[in-house]
Amino acid sequence: MRPTEMVLGEGRLAALSWGDEAAPAWVALHGWLDNAASFARLAPALVAELGIRLVALDLPGHGHSPHRGERADYPLWGYVPDVLEALDGLNLRAATLVGHSMGAGVASLIAAAMPTRVERLALIDGLASTTNEPAETVVQLQAALGARGRRRGSAGDYPSVDDAVAARVRGGVTPIDADTARPIVERNLARGEDGRYRWRTDRRLTWPSLLRWTPDQMLETVAAIRAPVLLLQATGGVLAGRPHLGDACRRIDRLERRIVSGGHHLHLERIRVAQVAAEIVRWHQSTVGECVS
Repeated sequence: MRPTEMVLGEGRLAALSWGDEAAPAWVALHGWLDNAASFARLAPALVAELGIRLVALDLPGHGHSPHRGERADYPLWGYVPDVLEALDGLNLRAATLVGHSMGAGVASLIAAAMPTRVERLALIDGLASTTNEPAETVVQLQAALGARGRRRGSAGDYPSVDDAVAARVRGGVTPIDADTARPIVERNLARGEDGRYRWRTDRRLTWPSLLRWTPDQMLETVAAIRAPVLLLQATGGVLAGRPHLGDACRRIDRLERRIVSGGHHLHLERIRVAQVAAEIVRWHQSTVGECVS
């Protein structure tokens, strides 16, 4: 099943779509430095099993979507208006959101702040925002400003797609193998007139955040989520060591948390994707009729 290229938000967001345009649409949000192709293996399974259309966005600065202005940053909450704009462009009063990692954090914020726009949340190895203790605020700000002063970040320059895939495997923040990384990398490359490949990603995405929410802010946010939530936590993912995760889960009234064998990108791992799809399908069927009106 090949996806269809889309443009949303008056040209500000690129997207990929799987399934019949007339089918009920779900919207998928990828992780940091990834793109819509993160769902290239999961989407066909969900479309076939549930009869839905899945639209995966390239969030600003990622994939084929434009970068923000020269002075702009990419805080987690900054993506919320972009996703709401995409929902409007798809004529969706409310939708099920599928979020991975950073995308799960964005989806959580939308569900908390705009509950009537979210029917369900399917979160893959991510929940809400990362946090800092209040005493860490100045240190975080100093590190972020220092990185901006050094203009940190590389455009990348590779003779082949395979070399770019190998670079992603070597340099990824979380472990990932070449087969799992390939769909993301292929969508994230632009080929220059010299025949070499460079990242489309805005290099500013690699800069540290100026500020992070405190644990109390994060916990108050997830407590406001009213939609049914499925959290698929990967055994080899990033959530296991996340401070306050248990407390955050207890704050969400309609949460089902499942521990699934796999890495952080388990929804893209060939040997795991069928299980991820099966968990989402089973949960969806169990929540029919429970969604926020």
